[in-house]
Amino acid sequence: MKKIRIGIIGQGRSGWDIHGAGLTRPKLRECFQVVAVCDRIKERTEDAVKAHGCKAYTDYKELLNDPKVDLVVNSTQSLDHIPVSIEALKAGKMVLCEKPLGRHVADVEKLESVIKKTGKFFAVFQQSRFAPTYRKVLEIMNSGLLGRIVMVKIAFNGFARRWDWQTLQEMCAGSLLNTGPHPLDQALQLMGDVDPEKITCYMDRANTFGDAEDHVKLLMSAKGHPVIDLEVSSCTHFQQYVYQVYGTNGSLSGDHNKLQWTWFDPAEAPVQKLVREPLPGRAYCTEPLNFYEGSWQTSEEGAGFQSRVEKFYLNLYSAITKGTPLEVPLYQVKRQIAVIEECHRQNPLSKLRK
Repeated sequence: MKKIRIGIIGQGRSGWDIHGAGLTRPKLRECFQVVAVCDRIKERTEDAVKAHGCKAYTDYKELLNDPKVDLVVNSTQSLDHIPVSIEALKAGKMVLCEKPLGRHVADVEKLESVIKKTGKFFAVFQQSRFAPTYRKVLEIMNSGLLGRIVMVKIAFNGFARRWDWQTLQEMCAGSLLNTGPHPLDQALQLMGDVDPEKITCYMDRANTFGDAEDHVKLLMSAKGHPVIDLEVSSCTHFQQYVYQVYGTNGSLSGDHNKLQWTWFDPAEAPVQKLVREPLPGRAYCTEPLNFYEGSWQTSEEGAGFQSRVEKFYLNLYSAITKGTPLEVPLYQVKRQIAVIEECHRQNPLSKLRK
């Protein structure tokens, strides 16, 4: 099995804790080898040298010129995702870029132009598509048990204060760009992999010390598809659900680890018809419906963050070496950026003075 040689640009939380750590997993060591890392803070690279036995740079341009690097993992700060990815592609490297890919669709289109000209492989790291709970929700929705899906609610919420660079608009940050790509990616797939026809978004700054939003309420709809109700907020201790699905035959609710759903079989239901006159005896519409219940809980391994990283990288390896389709193609990431851009257009926020 040919190993793909990786150079990781950035050794912060993403480059070190996610990619660096994930690539030490046995299955991924068979497919990939970290041969170089880069960070402008030299001390950060020292841990990677010990873990991977790789080269270390403080200038990412030097890493791009390293002939031993096949694939660049772009874990720079969000503002640099597209420009550094473009440089890497022009340097003849394959690229895996962290999310958020960008802030504007126009920037993604510049990137697409470079991908076409260079013919180099490009992917965006969105491992939440491999979250077992999300995949189970999609399976149940597609099974037809719940009937026609009317609405899907997703809430990636918590209570926290934040004061780092990822609270600044100038750094391509804020909750919708930081956390948002994960639930938004899932939401668009649960909606039906279509372009939303109507988007309504409300943003607020609540517990942030920066000038970007940390409270988001997003509604999306398209004819013939379920309404999407998405929240990303740092203002609640009460996580009543992560996923809720409303259907004509039943409903589902659950968090990142456990789901439960209830449904009835229309074939077993009493035959009813519309009655325009008052019901006898001032009665209210009641009927005996036989409801069934189901539940599911992810395995201990499946619940782990790094298991999603591993599945993403295995799909990436197969895409590079065998031409297998990427689980998260660029056009779907571009759709996310279009939604995010519209949300920001609807909610212009003042900026901090430097």
